[in-house]
Amino acid sequence: MDALITAAGRALAAGDPLGALNRIALRSDAPALALRGIAMAQLGDLELAKALLRRAARAFSPREHRARARCIVAEAEIALVSRDLGWPEKALQRARDTLERHGDTINAAYARYLSARHLLLIGRLDEAERELDMLEPGLLPLQAQAGCDMVVAGIAMRRIEAAKAKRALERAAASAGQAGIPALLSEVDDATRALAAPAARLVASERDELLLLEQVEALLAGNMFVVDACRHVIRSEGAIIGLETRPVLFALARALAEAWPSDVSRETLVAKAFRGRVADESHRARLRVEIGRLRALLKDHAGLRATDAGFVLTVPEGRNVVVLAQPVEDSHADVLALLGDGEAWSSAALALALGVSSRTVQRALERLREGGKVRSFGSGRACRWVVPTLPGFPTNLLLPAKITDG
Repeated sequence: MDALITAAGRALAAGDPLGALNRIALRSDAPALALRGIAMAQLGDLELAKALLRRAARAFSPREHRARARCIVAEAEIALVSRDLGWPEKALQRARDTLERHGDTINAAYARYLSARHLLLIGRLDEAERELDMLEPGLLPLQAQAGCDMVVAGIAMRRIEAAKAKRALERAAASAGQAGIPALLSEVDDATRALAAPAARLVASERDELLLLEQVEALLAGNMFVVDACRHVIRSEGAIIGLETRPVLFALARALAEAWPSDVSRETLVAKAFRGRVADESHRARLRVEIGRLRALLKDHAGLRATDAGFVLTVPEGRNVVVLAQPVEDSHADVLALLGDGEAWSSAALALALGVSSRTVQRALERLREGGKVRSFGSGRACRWVVPTLPGFPTNLLLPAKITDG
C-alpha cells in the first residue's frame, strides 16, 4: 500500500475526511475508491459513499478476499447509519468470517460491533448482548470502543438498569475524550443527557410526578402492582403480564389502577375500553366478559371486585397500585421514540424495528406529519422521515425491547 493510501487511512481514523480526500480524491484504484467511500460517509453523503464502496469491491481482484470483506463491513455501517435495517445480516456475517479466517481480527471485531448495534436498534437485546460478550473491545480503535459502551448503555437503558447504563456511558465518554472526535463526543453527551432526563410519569392516587430511569428501576424492584403504560404490560412481584396485543384489557387495567383504591363506574370503563358514549346492555355484557378475562390473568396478583357503581381493583394488604405512563402522552409515541435519535428513518426500517406492518407505520407517519411532528424528504424508496426538533424527553421505555416473564 503506497504512502498516500496510508496517510488517507490515518486521516479517516482520526476523523478527518477532508484531509483524506485531499490525498486520494483524484484516484480511482480500488484502495482509493474504498477510502473515498468511507470519507464521503463521514461527510454525510451516504448514497455516494455506498456507490464508491461497491465500485471498490468490484475493483479488487477475486483473490483479495480481505479487501472485499472490508468494503462489505463499511457498507454495512453506512446502512446502519442511514437506518437501512433491511440490509442483509448474513452478508455482514460472511464478511466477518472471511476477516477472521485471514487474520484481520480488528476489522472482524468491528463487524461484530456493527452486528450488536443493528440488533439493539431492532430490539433484539439478548442477541446484541451475546455479540458483545464474544467481542474483545481491546482490539477496536478508541471510537469503536466508545461505540461498544454506547451499545451496552442502550441495552441497559431499555432493560431499565440505570446504574449499568451510567457506568457504560462514563466509559464511553472517557474513550471518546481520548479519541478527540467532536461528533463522537456529541453523541455520548446526547445519551448522557437522555439518561439524566425524566423517563416516565408515575400516576397513583393523588400523585402525578415525573421519574428518572433510576427511580423507575427502584419502583419496579419494589413490592408494587405496576401497570406499565410505556410497554403495555403489568408488573407484579417480578412477573410480567404482557397485554401488548390486548388493548381492551390493558385499558381496563389502567383505568382501574388509576382510580385505586376507589372503584370505577361501568360507564367510565365502557368509555375508556370500548370508546362507547353510552353504556347500553350490549356494552355492559361485553364489559362483564372482558372483566372476567382480566380477572383470570391477574388471579395470582390482584382481584377485581364488582361494586354497586362498577368495579374496583384489589391487591393484598401492604401493596400499592401505580401506573407508569409516558412522560408526555402522545399518539404514535413509539414512532417518535425511534425518530428521536435524530437520524433519518425509512418507513420500512421503522416497521422492522417496531415489529409492525409497513402500512401501520405509514398511517402513523401521515398523522404525525399532519400534526407537524415529523417531516419527510425524498420520494419512493428513498423517502426518509425525521423529527423537526428532538422531543424534550428520553424515549428508552418506548423503544423496542422484547419483554419476557420473570
